Amino acid sequence: MNNVKKQFSIRDLENLSGIKAHTIRIWEKRYNLLQPERTDTNIRTYSLSSLQKLLNVTLLYNNGQKISKIAKIPEGEIAYVVREIVAKHSHESHAINAFKLAMINFDQTMFFNTYNALLGENSFREIFKETFVPLLNELGLLWQTDTISPAHEHFISSLIKQKILLNTEKLQHLSPVKNDKVFVAFLPDNEIHEIGLLYVNYEILLKGYKCIYLGPTIPIENLEDILKYFDNVYFVSYFTVFPEKDRVNKYLEDFDKLVSNYNNPNLWLLGRQTRYIEDATKPAYCKTFSSIDNLVNHL
Repeated sequence: MNNVKKQFSIRDLENLSGIKAHTIRIWEKRYNLLQPERTDTNIRTYSLSSLQKLLNVTLLYNNGQKISKIAKIPEGEIAYVVREIVAKHSHESHAINAFKLAMINFDQTMFFNTYNALLGENSFREIFKETFVPLLNELGLLWQTDTISPAHEHFISSLIKQKILLNTEKLQHLSPVKNDKVFVAFLPDNEIHEIGLLYVNYEILLKGYKCIYLGPTIPIENLEDILKYFDNVYFVSYFTVFPEKDRVNKYLEDFDKLVSNYNNPNLWLLGRQTRYIEDATKPAYCKTFSSIDNLVNHL
């Protein structure tokens, strides 16, 4: 079975481009911009090349060009006009569209070429914050609308993880320059959404701290051993899906028991499940952060 998605509904095009379906239909009718095929039941479907064209048109349109002018650009020249705009202006929006196309087509070459082009003018931190974060936020929504499959999400996530790990490795041979805190980064049992924590680990190392990275799905009792080695531990975790909302406060109670004999416990938490933490249950040493930036500013 071929996993590459080659046919898209108008709703898929709307979700991926941000252009309303109604507007896409007008562009089709008035400017002959796209040529959809129709199913036996007369429903429009669009090819991968139509999606690619629409994403390029969207970039030009969002850069202030009129759709009537864009429609007159010969088919084979649109990509070149897009490249010119990308060369002159900030190209996060182009990169996000290119990453989406790479994902839809399971095309890692396009991913790496797009990333390397960004790296020519941006630091890894800028790429992560200005391109990867908006992309990942959008992918969460795209996945919920069935525009992309979990396979698409895993494919693009794995490539982004590779880039975080590559940049983290460059810092790991440097000795820590700050000794007042030792960070321990982990995800709770069953939690596998690792990108946020991987990036937090990168930022902690960049700030000159030691960070012991334990990774995903760590049973809470496994954290106890760390406490025997250091007296200034700051545990950092990301609650994206787990613990489940009715287990979050129980998790904090169990954590509190775990560190009950430890002089200076600290727990820093990120992720959407933290909204279920009750103030009455939350230990004084536990801090929650609404974003990675907030946590980094707190370092």
